[in-house]
Amino acid sequence: MKALHIYAGPKARQHIQAHGLHPEHIGAIPGAAGGPKGLILGPLDRFIFGDWLLHSTQAVDLVGASIGAWRMATACLHQPVENLKRLEHDYIHQQYPIGPGQKRPSAKQVSDAFGASLQSFYGSRVEEVLSHPRYRLHIMTSRGKGLLKRAHPIATPLGYAGAYCTNVWSRHALGLWLERTVFSASHHALPFDAHDFATQRVELTHQNFMQALQASCSIPFVLEAVHDIPGAPQGAYWDGGITDYHLHLDYRTPATRPIILYPHFQKSVVPGWLDKALKWRHMSSPFLDNLVLLTPNPDWIATLPHGKLPDRSDFVTYSHDFAGRVKVWQSATHASQQLADEFHAWLHQANSNDLLPL
Repeated sequence: MKALHIYAGPKARQHIQAHGLHPEHIGAIPGAAGGPKGLILGPLDRFIFGDWLLHSTQAVDLVGASIGAWRMATACLHQPVENLKRLEHDYIHQQYPIGPGQKRPSAKQVSDAFGASLQSFYGSRVEEVLSHPRYRLHIMTSRGKGLLKRAHPIATPLGYAGAYCTNVWSRHALGLWLERTVFSASHHALPFDAHDFATQRVELTHQNFMQALQASCSIPFVLEAVHDIPGAPQGAYWDGGITDYHLHLDYRTPATRPIILYPHFQKSVVPGWLDKALKWRHMSSPFLDNLVLLTPNPDWIATLPHGKLPDRSDFVTYSHDFAGRVKVWQSATHASQQLADEFHAWLHQANSNDLLPL
């Protein structure tokens, strides 16, 4: 059974028909939010950043939210293959002991542990990320406004309830509650047009790197918000996936090269986390016309443990069986090597007849 499906927007298909797909064609790589689902992309990441892209010299924009931001930041480190393997190991082996009377770990407990893991992971290597000679990192976060400006035990749930209702009416109006804040490691133009949503851009520096990356991964009510990040507007910052779950951004800007290469864990590119249940927002759009999407075949996913990708529900399912969760997740990530092998093989002939429409 084939593990990999490759989808392409109309302009990307035309490009591949005429030129094939080569590493020098890539202008940007997005990394979606999605928690443990992103683990399935480890072998693809290691092939793309540790092998394929090394055969080109152009600058590439890396745009990430939540686990996607962690993946993209890690790709900027020296020896990306080894560091991406460590990311996979560290993510799989997260453990949050549940105390007496607890049903789940507190948000503070998870935030403290995650912050410590980021410090351990990057330590004194932030300069490697910020000064990469080719990769320009953009970390997506969501800054609260109104009731969400500061985290509060009453105002925050009310604010997110208001944001959810407003978002059903209009994604653009969600900007009344939350603002997309992009922390960028370079002074170059963003690889997308930000006209679609309220957006701030902030320089990513040594002083704010850890806070920005932690904020991008801070799922509301699961982790604590990160407040008052240095160099950025004051306020509470949460998971970048709330405003940009799968980075359905307008990649038609002339600042990028012809192709946006997107390793993803599903075929839908959902705009925001609050759009998960709004199926009419799961369709493609002209924003993605030059995008190539690499994603697992649903029939192949059905062969994984429990017939699904790793996800956050596994933390609950295996709350008292850490070794069991590790085994299941390692089985899935080991199987996902097939995704990278099939992409590698396809690149040798890059047949546009194999492309599925977005």
